[in-house]
Amino acid sequence: MDSTKTLTQRFQEKAEAVSAVVTRVGSAEAVLDYVVALCAGKEACQLLMAGCETSLSPPAADLCETKQIKVIAAPGLPREELDLLSARCGAGGIRLTTEGLRDHLAGIDIGLTYVDFGLADTGTLVIDSRDEDMRLATMVSEIHVAVLPRSRLRESAYEVEDDLVGRMRAAPDYTAFITGASRTADIERVLALGVHGPLELHILIREDA
Repeated sequence: MDSTKTLTQRFQEKAEAVSAVVTRVGSAEAVLDYVVALCAGKEACQLLMAGCETSLSPPAADLCETKQIKVIAAPGLPREELDLLSARCGAGGIRLTTEGLRDHLAGIDIGLTYVDFGLADTGTLVIDSRDEDMRLATMVSEIHVAVLPRSRLRESAYEVEDDLVGRMRAAPDYTAFITGASRTADIERVLALGVHGPLELHILIREDA
């Protein structure tokens, strides 16, 4: 068994232990198919309009029944992949956005991002998040889908120290370390997922082209 395969298995075990869903995929197109299928299979997460739970006039009731639009946010996606994803979203009635995520804070179903490194010892993702839209995609989406090229797997944070130091010297810097789905036990010590971030974290370990 080669060391890379062992590293992949260790990362997957650690990530799944903190509620991440880890899937291995073979290509960029497989990533896009996964994301669109995941979005199509869930209910739209946009907020419902206030008052829809009360007795309303027929026109107002019709407005409350308006179909909610699902949204995929994919900031920083390479142009070729973005074009392919756009075609898939159009066919599925899904709205795709790459910027201006502040305008979609009422409901982003899936945030799709590439990550810089995966740390096998803790199942942690390292993401350059200097761009605000990248931060929002990883923080306010209902589901975060993170694409981790297999070649970007590392044993621990010590192996990315030089890269991180270089980023910090090029301030302003914002690097996110994400381990599992968002969670808290602040309320009566009951573990709750999705309070401070996405309800689900899906990690797609992609074979390098």
